[in-house]
Amino acid sequence: MARLFTVGPGGPKHVWFSSSPSNQGLSQTWDTRALMKMDSELLNSPALCLAEEEEADTSDWNLPLAFMKKRHSEKIEGSKALAQSWRMKDRMKTVSVALVLCLNVGVDPPDVVKTSPCARLECWIDPLSMSPQKALETIGANLQKQYENWQPRARYKQSLDPTVDEVKKLCTSLRRNAKEERVLFHYNGHGVPRPTVNGEIWVFNKNYTQYIPLSVYDLQTWMGSPSIFVYDCSNAGIIVKSFKQFALQREQELEVAAINPNHPLAQMPLPPSMKNCIQLAACEASELLPMNPDLPADLFTSCLTTPIKIALRWFCMQKSAKLVPGVTLDLIEKIPGRLNDRRTPLGELNWIFTAITDTIAWNVLPRDLFQKLFRQDLLVASLFRNFLLAERIMRSYNCTPVSSPRLPPTYMHAMWQAWDLAVDICLSQLPTIIEEGTAFRHSPFFAEQLTAFQVWLTMGVENRNPPEQLPIVLQVLLSQVHRLRALDLLGRFLDLGPWAVSLALSVGIFPYVLKLLQSSARELRPLLVFIWAKILAVDSSCQADLVKDNGHKYFLSVLADPYMPAEHRTMAVFILAVIVNSYTTGQEACLQGNLIAICLEQLSDPHPLLRQWVAICLGRIWQNFDSARWCGVRDSAHEKLYSLLSDPIPEVRCAAVFALGTFVGNSAERTDHSTTIDHNVAMMLAQLINDGSPVVRKELVVALSHLVVQYESNFCTVALQFMEEEKNYAVPSPANTLEPCNLTPVRDSPAIPRLRSVNSYTNIRAATTARNLNKSLQNLNLNEEGGPVTFSPGNLSTSSSASSTLGSPDNDEYILSFETIDKMRRVSSYSSLNSLIGVSFNSVYTQIWRVLLHLAADPFPEVSDLSMKVLNSIAYKATMNARPQRILDSGSLTQSAPASPTSKGAHIHQAGGSPPMPSASSSSLTNEVPKPPTRGGEQPPMRPPYTPTLGGQAPHSHQFPRTRKMFDKGPSGSEQAGDDADDPGGHKAYMNANLSTGLCDWSAKYFAQPVMKIPEEHDVESQVRKEREWRFLRNARVRKQSQRITQRGVTRLDDQIFINRNPGVPSVVKFHPFNPCIAVADKDSICFWDWEKAERLDYFYNGNPRYTRITAMEYLNGHDYSLLLTATDDGALRIWKNFADQRNPEMVTAWQGLSDMLPTTRGAGMVVDWEQETGLLMTSGDVRVIRIWDTEREMKVQDIPTGADSCVTCLSCDSQRSLIAAGLGDGSVRLYDRRMGANECRVMTYREHSSWVVKAHLQKQTDGKIISVSVDGDVRFFELRSPDSVNVLQTVKGLTALDIHPQANLFACGSMNQFIAVYNSNGDVISNIKYYDGFMGQRIGAISCLAFHPYWPHLAVGSNDYYMSIYSAEKRLR
Repeated sequence: MARLFTVGPGGPKHVWFSSSPSNQGLSQTWDTRALMKMDSELLNSPALCLAEEEEADTSDWNLPLAFMKKRHSEKIEGSKALAQSWRMKDRMKTVSVALVLCLNVGVDPPDVVKTSPCARLECWIDPLSMSPQKALETIGANLQKQYENWQPRARYKQSLDPTVDEVKKLCTSLRRNAKEERVLFHYNGHGVPRPTVNGEIWVFNKNYTQYIPLSVYDLQTWMGSPSIFVYDCSNAGIIVKSFKQFALQREQELEVAAINPNHPLAQMPLPPSMKNCIQLAACEASELLPMNPDLPADLFTSCLTTPIKIALRWFCMQKSAKLVPGVTLDLIEKIPGRLNDRRTPLGELNWIFTAITDTIAWNVLPRDLFQKLFRQDLLVASLFRNFLLAERIMRSYNCTPVSSPRLPPTYMHAMWQAWDLAVDICLSQLPTIIEEGTAFRHSPFFAEQLTAFQVWLTMGVENRNPPEQLPIVLQVLLSQVHRLRALDLLGRFLDLGPWAVSLALSVGIFPYVLKLLQSSARELRPLLVFIWAKILAVDSSCQADLVKDNGHKYFLSVLADPYMPAEHRTMAVFILAVIVNSYTTGQEACLQGNLIAICLEQLSDPHPLLRQWVAICLGRIWQNFDSARWCGVRDSAHEKLYSLLSDPIPEVRCAAVFALGTFVGNSAERTDHSTTIDHNVAMMLAQLINDGSPVVRKELVVALSHLVVQYESNFCTVALQFMEEEKNYAVPSPANTLEPCNLTPVRDSPAIPRLRSVNSYTNIRAATTARNLNKSLQNLNLNEEGGPVTFSPGNLSTSSSASSTLGSPDNDEYILSFETIDKMRRVSSYSSLNSLIGVSFNSVYTQIWRVLLHLAADPFPEVSDLSMKVLNSIAYKATMNARPQRILDSGSLTQSAPASPTSKGAHIHQAGGSPPMPSASSSSLTNEVPKPPTRGGEQPPMRPPYTPTLGGQAPHSHQFPRTRKMFDKGPSGSEQAGDDADDPGGHKAYMNANLSTGLCDWSAKYFAQPVMKIPEEHDVESQVRKEREWRFLRNARVRKQSQRITQRGVTRLDDQIFINRNPGVPSVVKFHPFNPCIAVADKDSICFWDWEKAERLDYFYNGNPRYTRITAMEYLNGHDYSLLLTATDDGALRIWKNFADQRNPEMVTAWQGLSDMLPTTRGAGMVVDWEQETGLLMTSGDVRVIRIWDTEREMKVQDIPTGADSCVTCLSCDSQRSLIAAGLGDGSVRLYDRRMGANECRVMTYREHSSWVVKAHLQKQTDGKIISVSVDGDVRFFELRSPDSVNVLQTVKGLTALDIHPQANLFACGSMNQFIAVYNSNGDVISNIKYYDGFMGQRIGAISCLAFHPYWPHLAVGSNDYYMSIYSAEKRLR
């Protein structure tokens, strides 16, 4: 985390400016569409000189970006788990060894003519130097000693010059004792004839007068499987071939016996399969063993069992050995030290040899074969490492050792040169060490290999071959001298990503780093913590190994160490969070290690990632583990977690909600005490209902679902009553208050285009056309037979009589549709609240039910869908119970739902008839505060029935147990009582198991991804960075050129440069500040036009319910990667990306910007103003506050009371002076200073307008004035410090729209009288526009909206006749 980069004013400036964005780089082939469109004018324009351009750019570089964090750009889910093949499923040991020597000392076999002199030594003993029998025994004993160096614990049996029966007896007894483990059969056939093509080797008869053949088939039967065979004799390859043929024959016999039980083969005992057998043979089928007298006769055995000795002798026999003076074969015998002591010359050579052979094998062999031969069994691994040496030495004498499974050739591998160098360095010291006793200088081999690894890392790219040195790094971990450096490099390697972790695990790193946790060296702590975090982020199954070896204690001590940097404690707590994740043994071990207390101490750490993981760790340790929960209760863990619910970082808030959710979600028996705590936690969580971040709200739904599962019967009671109430309560019809056309683009015009469907992670509820609506309703509504019930579009009237739920009244309570839930929300607000049948209004269960109803109408689809699942689940339970309780008397209810205790943290106050208000917040717990009817006797408008469509899947049908038809009539008779008995259990499991947000797994991805790498946007050469440089150059050009035009003065503004018919009546228009793109919103959809090319780029549905309309839009990050914010008059804010290009628009985030808003046709709706410099969003409208949202924290930071009884109609802010100007419906203009407290922040009120203020504009300069205009057409200029206007201009009366150009001192008015007037700052009319140019001279419709471009002198006008036109200054200026 230490290397995390931040973008913005506080970011690393040197990174930003390390390459001046000059024009020369622009000719490179960047292949994005934006760059393709880059006009040649920019390349050739001399208008920008570098200094000015650089200056212009710095402002863009320093602007923070909103909603560009990982949580906005990625789907919240864990990474796809890589299949881990590193863990040996079947570790094996070679437990028994048969040493079969057929030497018959003194008698040469008849079929081999030996040279003279000839190779004689067997196991480094000359058999002719003693009596034959003694020689045989000594050789046998020596061979056993040589094997014992590699596997001292095995059981060795010698069989010297045996008969067939002796071999049989030996093999069968070893197999019997070994059971399923491996047995080794070593055969030395130097005193018998060569193997036959029929697959026989030779032994003796009792009197040694004859050679007797022994079939390999029999040998297979006696040895069984798994086994390893070593053949040291001439033509040994023949045995390997025969062995395979016999093995194949056995497989076929097994298959025959399996298919046909009556076959004679099936009556016999089944032969063992030979699949797991390994063979090592000294030479190919046609080769003889080398007879060079300088070599031992059993050269193959020497290579396999005494590799260092033979390697040194062979080295001395090469020509190159002459370069090492004074080294003789005799001297080699005197090398000091022991093989297993790495500090001595012999031990060091052995260590280097192991590292080199391991490395060659890892680099050459396929991974699975490497695992099988080099990691499964210690003795097999040693034999195969030594086999690589045998191949190198014996090939130099024209002999090719053979193995099964076959290995690729390795004798020419480059690492052998490193071995020769190490031998050379060691031997060159020998004469002085032995003669003069000088100290031994250690080999630089390991240090050099680490340097090679380091070089690879600095140049490392994923798509190159993996680094050759990885197995050597593993060996170096054994050495204290190089351990620190090796761990550091290993950590850097693992940081490259999950593929690197998988590679390291496949090399066999795991046991080494596990063992190192026993080290007490403080300097290793940061490295080990980092390495383990990387491993567990990729393979969490290691949790069991850690707990088994007490590894968790290591990380507990790191976490509890206040001197450890926060980054390392974060990794430690992540590791512990993995150890306790759904693993009871881990939970118990960490609970005993005091994890809860250690975590609670760190909840207030300044490091956000640490706070986040501490909360996740707590949530996981008490997940379904009651003793940890009670430990948490004793330490007031839940109360300490409350502080994180208002943390500035959304991910931390999310983690706290997760922790509190698992805290209440334990399935153990409940006492009164624990119920009280659950209620407390629930009411604290409920305050997050309007949190700005959808990730937090999603986690909130899941946390509340745990509570719902826990207190299911109480919630069923509440649900029944709400449903009862909803049926009995007629919601006032909004038909008379809404515009006549409710279904947006359903019009007869043939030019109406189909709306683009939108993929916002899940399907957005899009009401597109009547046909689509109809179709989706059919899909939604299943009758008893499961067939669709047809709907006519006529039913979709806005009156509440239109099927208040899904179809017929008799199935309306078995599943809650979106509109039923919506109606429930309103019922609970508008009915006299105390009449809710018997439910004490303040019961916690009622409150939580209302919170869930509120979340089901969330503007972010994923939140809404999750909440719908929970509500439907309970509604289903409540109505499907075998004996449904229809009406409850208040007595039965109060027992099942005790009112929440008013202890610390439960914010519940019952005020006469008004809904509860959390004491900390000015918004009510749910959206609705009952308001008096708005205007003379008019009912407040209600939401018409609204059905989720698009995708047309039967909503949440998959969640019902399959024991009953999906929407049947419910339990009608006793026959169904039986199958209902087991229903609730299954359903509870469904809700518990399936509801999760993936937050923890998504957060864990951070540790799997590279943290040391420079982020791409800071990499000066990256494409992202080049694109950004290009965009900032374009911005500078737009600013520069538009400024030149506005400075000359605009004298006319009536040149129509664009006209087109919009799909819907334009209600809001917004120019993109730098692209030739304009966004036009109608009631619930947004259309994008390219005004230069006059073509439509996109049209998509905003996702707001049918009874709401879009009332404001803003471009966020317009200077860079643009997002579009839309505000609707129900208080919801939605943010979109990927619009106006070829991709599908996606919802980045959405939240309820203002609660308690009631959509009205004549209100101001919601108005917003955006400050890019601070990342603050000001929101207001038909409410009594100006609410300020911090988009960095995604939370409300301030509520400024307007102090007026009318709505806010427009907002304008100045970040430099922290001022906000607001125009209101009562004609007043109010100025607020957001740095002051709520009571004194209104610093000025101007009351000169007598009617609705259409626009109030606060100029951005230091002495900027307020310009305000009312419906009556009076334009007033106010000095900030003076209560009276300094200038008044009169324009047309009956204004419907107005905008002020921020740069050019122009303002434009549009009126119902179908014309636009453009004025300069002196009040002179510079243009009057009444007719469309060239469009049959048609008169302009009533003006519905207009907007100036922030820089160019362009004016966009939308009118009620669907037309959208843009006017500009005369051509010669442009």
